[in-house]
Amino acid sequence: MYKTLVLFLCFGSCVFAQTTIKDSITSYPVSYATISFGNGNGLFADDEGQFIFTEKLYPDIDSLFISALGFKDLNIATKNLPKQLLMQPQAHLLDAVIIANKKDRKYKEEKLKPYLDDDYYKCWLPTIESEIAVYFPKTTTKDQKLSEVLFPIALESKDWSKRKRSNSEKKKFSTLFKVKFYQNNNGFPGKVLTYETTVFRATEKEGDVYQLDVDDLDIHIPEDGFFVSLQVLGYTNKDGKLLPNKKYKEIVSKSGDVIKIPTNFRPLLPFTDEIESKNTFIKRVFINGNNWVKFDKGNKFTSTLLDKGLFNYGIGLTYKTYKDE
Repeated sequence: MYKTLVLFLCFGSCVFAQTTIKDSITSYPVSYATISFGNGNGLFADDEGQFIFTEKLYPDIDSLFISALGFKDLNIATKNLPKQLLMQPQAHLLDAVIIANKKDRKYKEEKLKPYLDDDYYKCWLPTIESEIAVYFPKTTTKDQKLSEVLFPIALESKDWSKRKRSNSEKKKFSTLFKVKFYQNNNGFPGKVLTYETTVFRATEKEGDVYQLDVDDLDIHIPEDGFFVSLQVLGYTNKDGKLLPNKKYKEIVSKSGDVIKIPTNFRPLLPFTDEIESKNTFIKRVFINGNNWVKFDKGNKFTSTLLDKGLFNYGIGLTYKTYKDE
């Protein structure tokens, strides 16, 4: 009876603190919007545009900065936070989208393999504060369309002593990722190529690579190449619903200050030294107006991956190269 009462009170508290983000014109939910706290931390809305925020959970936050693809940014005070927030769509942004040629054409399917590795010490530990983008050049003057993206993931053994055995039982996870596609802006990720919200759920059942079908997005590869990015949103339940995960660990420093350390989410992302050029870029998503930085030494990164010469996250691609008409 006591446990039931506690669960009821916790559930009631969450419901009371729940806020929903909607499109101001259609009243549809704005799925997976980014809610930044302005201090380098933040969280995400779920597929129904909902998130949980209370002054008790985040006592040091007085403003929220909310952003989503295709919408005008929204800044709002946390005091008396309403249960519903409206975001204004920006129709003019659709000019950046590359419109595909719908007629049937002959093509040759080509693949760029992903770089796989289950070595814990060669992996990036995903946190919700970071977005990773990888650059891909256009390989021909012919028209090319992206049809599939292959994201390598590392599977960890339940038994550490058996971690190097391919047949060892793997740790379970169910994690939601957001994917974006960017134009090349002088060597850095620029405007998005599509305003479709693209997410996928990865579990240990998919193996060490997740194959994301993007053929319906009709992304034709620009002449100066493009970027694919990956961003972890958090753990999900068995139905793929984003859970209100604990995003940060609070550690008290010697001076008495409370420091928020981002939580690491599984699966890990394997990095590789088999790519000659340095094509991977990093961005902290919860810092308002933050810029992309190449993942390289001398760019304020302290990472054992760089010390080992692991500069790239080895995403693979499948694309269609169309024949001349």
